[in-house]
Amino acid sequence: MQELLINLAIILAKITAALVFTIALMVPAMVYIERRLVAFFQQRLGPNRVGPFGILQPIADALKLILKEDITPKGVDKILYFLAPAIALFCACMNVAVIPFGPDLQIMGRTIPLSVANLNVGILYMLAISSLSVYGIVLAGWSSNSKFSFLGGLRSTSQMISYELAMGMSLIGLIMLSQSLNLSDVVNAQSKWPFIIPQFIGFIIFFICMVAETNRAPFDLPEAETELVGGFHTEYSSMKFAIFFMSEYANMVIMSCLISTLFLGGWRWPIADPVALFGPYIGVLVGMGQFVAKIFAFLFIYIWLRSTFPRFRYDQLMKFGWLVLLPLGILNVVVTGIVLTWFR
Repeated sequence: MQELLINLAIILAKITAALVFTIALMVPAMVYIERRLVAFFQQRLGPNRVGPFGILQPIADALKLILKEDITPKGVDKILYFLAPAIALFCACMNVAVIPFGPDLQIMGRTIPLSVANLNVGILYMLAISSLSVYGIVLAGWSSNSKFSFLGGLRSTSQMISYELAMGMSLIGLIMLSQSLNLSDVVNAQSKWPFIIPQFIGFIIFFICMVAETNRAPFDLPEAETELVGGFHTEYSSMKFAIFFMSEYANMVIMSCLISTLFLGGWRWPIADPVALFGPYIGVLVGMGQFVAKIFAFLFIYIWLRSTFPRFRYDQLMKFGWLVLLPLGILNVVVTGIVLTWFR
């Protein structure tokens, strides 16, 4: 009984830490960092009024959203209308469960993996939850009784289908190299070299697809303000809109975690093991620190892309997914299989 309670406490602590990192820390940090960086890229002032260097701006934004009037339009499907933001945020948080944030921690003779769930099919779980996240957007568009919202939901559906196929194809070569669907095994398989080297094409495909999956510029067609006002969240206000806002940033963080884990070795250095170099405790902190640094590198690229590239036309979006990324992903699988067979 005591052992069961200890294991339950460890699991709850890991869940709390993962959610606090993803939602409570990274989302407000990203709101501030994006506003500052976009202002820098566009040669203008960013937030600089609330707190020193505007560092309290995320708190002001949160208060503004909380205090705004919460409007429910007439004619909406109320159950789905209120359920859609919750689905979007729930699916964004679910992928945190399989991400290994660092090497195993040794405490009092007990080995604690720094992931909430060490699933043998972690990659399939990640792809499945990413696919389910589109339901939040689709239901928001369907239930809002608005043509703009409905078109945004339809766009999101077709975009998700198009780029989800290419994303899955980009991971097959990686799975062939690691011979496992477990994310911890994928990290350990990169103890000598990160998979970005033998799977550079897969890395590029996955990166493009993860930007499209999170509806970020230049793939932000579901919420194109020049065509659809706000897109799928046009009819949402106050905290319901804030939940959609949070889920987008949470998805950015989680996708950055996944690409760092899959192609850059996660918490590992390219050659050396931080635990072997610095010991069991300092090494864990060093591993987690470099993992967070990789996450911030990809989040910076997200913001850089938003500030640099114009939005795709919708026909360009579809053609690029089906006629470029998907055939390139299939070619990468074929070449990887030939190389592995040749050098076996």
